[in-house]
Amino acid sequence: MACPSQQRHNNMAAIKSKNTKPEMIVRKFLWRNGFRYRINNPRLPGSPDIVLRKYRTCIFVNGCFWHGHEGCRYYTVPKTNTEFWVKKVARNKERDKEEQQRLAQMGWHCITVWECELKKNKREQTLVSLAYTLNHIYLKDRLITYQVPEEDAGMMIAAEPEPQT
Repeated sequence: MACPSQQRHNNMAAIKSKNTKPEMIVRKFLWRNGFRYRINNPRLPGSPDIVLRKYRTCIFVNGCFWHGHEGCRYYTVPKTNTEFWVKKVARNKERDKEEQQRLAQMGWHCITVWECELKKNKREQTLVSLAYTLNHIYLKDRLITYQVPEEDAGMMIAAEPEPQT
């Protein structure tokens, strides 16, 4: 049997970073509901998991362990090599924040979906909320304001009866 540190290395190296189960859940939901997207766009900071150009929105599907989801039961620091893991997760969180700030400066909206929010008991609520948020962003970005001309005494309004003379 490999030494514990080698075994942990092998376990962690086997965890994939693209096409994860939580990411696939979000992607299938979006596609089924008519949202079209690109995945892992390397031209944008942070290579977002899902990019919806029509909505100028990037979606990051984060694993609770790797991105340090505070207050989540799935985020626990390993008991071995603790210092390394604390630094690694802190750096991941810092990098996430920097990338999302750069995207915001470029005019992109950022949404983070956590792995724990896609567990069966919360999944439907999370995905419906995601669709609502995307539609809200779309409508807000295309808000059109209309100017009503100043009242003109001679202008008839549809609800007013025609004056009898």
